[in-house]
Amino acid sequence: MTPAIAAVFEQYPSQTREALLRLRALILETAATTAGVGPLEETLKWGQVSYLTTQSGSGTTIRLDSDKQSGQAALYVHCQTDLLSRYRALYPDEFAYQGDRAVVLPPVPDVAALRHVIALALTYHAAKKAG
Repeated sequence: MTPAIAAVFEQYPSQTREALLRLRALILETAATTAGVGPLEETLKWGQVSYLTTQSGSGTTIRLDSDKQSGQAALYVHCQTDLLSRYRALYPDEFAYQGDRAVVLPPVPDVAALRHVIALALTYHAAKKAG
């Protein structure tokens, strides 16, 4: 983690920061164990910690932030993907959703469901190409 990324995490309240750091760890773990994803680039986009599949091009960017209304940790994806509609269909009660761009995590998220949501984002482009 670069100092700039660490500084972004530090600006959150402790409970949100801990949830975002757990989410970060799960993203990195999911990327490492999902075929075709490869290493992630961790960077800042629009002031949000972001994860890109730069090397493989397999997925859409995942961004982390807090939900502005609830303050809960949230995972953001590009609003022009169909990921949020897929997430809602698969996990209607496990998460809250914000429009077409964010999955808002409950205080104790379903880790298996969250791992699946992450994997779908990390393989979004590869899955579209595969048909």
